[in-house]
Amino acid sequence: MTAQDEMRLLPWSGPGGKPCYLSTDDAGGYMSRLADNIEAVQLGTAIELLEVACGTLDDRDAELNDLRRLGHELADALRDLLRVASSRGHLLRASKPHRS
Repeated sequence: MTAQDEMRLLPWSGPGGKPCYLSTDDAGGYMSRLADNIEAVQLGTAIELLEVACGTLDDRDAELNDLRRLGHELADALRDLLRVASSRGHLLRASKPHRS
């Protein structure tokens, strides 16, 4: 079992939008691999969404509802990416040896 400060923030939220954490030393375990795969999907989705956003924003005839939907999708993707970045940053800090 890992220490409280070494728990992994998972790329999904729990009931009420609360963060979910994984407590394990097994980076190759099922839940760790699942989290890695979901993070990869989230990153890929953000890349695709960015391409769509650039095209939509360049379209002078884009409908207001399309722009609103795009804004919501971008906000969702940004929320996912911030969670991934936070989790990976924490994992990097936790993997560095502690100096005395």
